[in-house]
Amino acid sequence: MSLTDAQREFLSAHGLASLATIKRDGRPQLSQVGYHFDPATDTFRVSITGSRAKYKNLRRDPRATFLVAGGRWEYLVVDGDAHLGEITTDPHDAAGDALVDLYRTLAGEHPDWEEYRTAMVAEQRLVLTVTATHAYGILPS
Repeated sequence: MSLTDAQREFLSAHGLASLATIKRDGRPQLSQVGYHFDPATDTFRVSITGSRAKYKNLRRDPRATFLVAGGRWEYLVVDGDAHLGEITTDPHDAAGDALVDLYRTLAGEHPDWEEYRTAMVAEQRLVLTVTATHAYGILPS
């Protein structure tokens, strides 16, 4: 499935979404997340922690859904296939580099990269990548 240009533009213009994963009992687990959307590959990147429900749910069932809200009655729901990166265990491992790259894409330069990398290890962070497979919603006209 390929997103439309209008859908890509909407997703690129926003950076906050509700991310739904599937709990063990089949009900959705929802979290607010900041994201980066790459319109060239139809993928989302999100920094998550290895100790929380999103990670555990996605290890068991890699289906994910994003709800991105716009103005009044404008929204886009995107289903996708999740890929969990490695949890960073050393401030200078590849997983830490991926987190730095995501941070730079979202916010620019950090005032203290060593402090940031050490915090990412302490928080057991990783990059979640979700590739869009289906989308629906109401976009601005």
